[in-house]
Amino acid sequence: TVYEDQLQKHLKKCNSREKPKPVYFVQDINAGLKDVAEIPEKQVTLSSLSSEELQNLIVKLKKASNGLELHLKEEILSHQALQEALNDPKNGESAFKHLKQQASILGNMEKLHLLGPGRCFVEFGAGRGKLSHWVDVALQNAENVQFLLVERATTRFKVDGKHQRRDSIFERLQVDIQHLCLSKVPILEKKKLPVVGIGKHLCGAATDLALRCLVESYSACCGGENEEPAAKRCRTAATEVAPDPAAESDSSTQDHKPVAGIVIALCCHHKCDWTHYVGREFFKSVGLGPVEFHYFQRMSSWATCGMRESTSKASTSEESEDQTNNTEEHEQTFSTAESGPDTWQGILTVEERKEIGGLCKRLIDHGRIEYLQHQGYKAALQYYTESAVSLENVLLTAVPSPSLITEPTT
Repeated sequence: TVYEDQLQKHLKKCNSREKPKPVYFVQDINAGLKDVAEIPEKQVTLSSLSSEELQNLIVKLKKASNGLELHLKEEILSHQALQEALNDPKNGESAFKHLKQQASILGNMEKLHLLGPGRCFVEFGAGRGKLSHWVDVALQNAENVQFLLVERATTRFKVDGKHQRRDSIFERLQVDIQHLCLSKVPILEKKKLPVVGIGKHLCGAATDLALRCLVESYSACCGGENEEPAAKRCRTAATEVAPDPAAESDSSTQDHKPVAGIVIALCCHHKCDWTHYVGREFFKSVGLGPVEFHYFQRMSSWATCGMRESTSKASTSEESEDQTNNTEEHEQTFSTAESGPDTWQGILTVEERKEIGGLCKRLIDHGRIEYLQHQGYKAALQYYTESAVSLENVLLTAVPSPSLITEPTT
């Protein structure tokens, strides 16, 4: 509380006051679904379903998954930049697990030729910014490198300060990915470097928001593919002229795509949202809709619930910046409420639940792969670390597909 005659003075310094929106804030630019009629009403919980309803869902899941690539390749790599830290005995078990994951992410980035000068690395769900830190270490003295760390929450113990005397540029964007228009970020507007989107354990719907931010909103603003809806394009002038398809095709053959690549470690599929999900067209193509998605994203937690107790105990000490602790808390809370060990006793075994949960994850992820392919990217899923290191061990990668950057049509 504050005295009325001191209110105006207090408002000037109050940390709780609403802060002015940054220039790159565009309401719901990456939100996705705008058709209210398609947004499902609140569904009943999994535990409220009858055994017959559950079996029908499982039949639909297996039918939709038939023919999909469910056995992912292992791309468990490492990178020289982290070798010293990996060999440091001062790092405990939890820190070692995070370092192994970060090393493999960097190894996969290097394999895709995404580590190099003249890039802007955008880390989504950055937390303390450790992934960007290691990318910067890997690049050493590379010139013309920028880092944008996107995090909606205020973060303590950031590692950004370690880079203040280096040539790399680090800038934090405190904004929800849902409202982030990258083309309006001043340093991107100025240099227009190719963007590489990265993230470690980007939770649920945040992955879909990040993908749409990169390959729809940003690419459209930078004169990329001419497939995005007009509502998604950033309006840079009041009298915006409709783009010429031939001219756009010319520019796409002369220049690289504005997004050079995407490398995101996935997690928390049960936190996905049909409103934001980028794979809705894929779901519709296999006869599924928002109701099935609602249940599948909840059943996806079954894939990790079997080993959660031991894993959550092992990773409560360090590196909350990577959102791993938050991830496991999300899963544990959800699992207790809807998919505890006694919920489906006599109907499904633990192994069956684990298999079904894995199918749900792969189905949701396949929708993301098809979305990226439709947007002109060569996309893939792979295991980037062992399940003993992290139960959420799948990496989504995407680079522009040369075969889809076509010559102008006549």
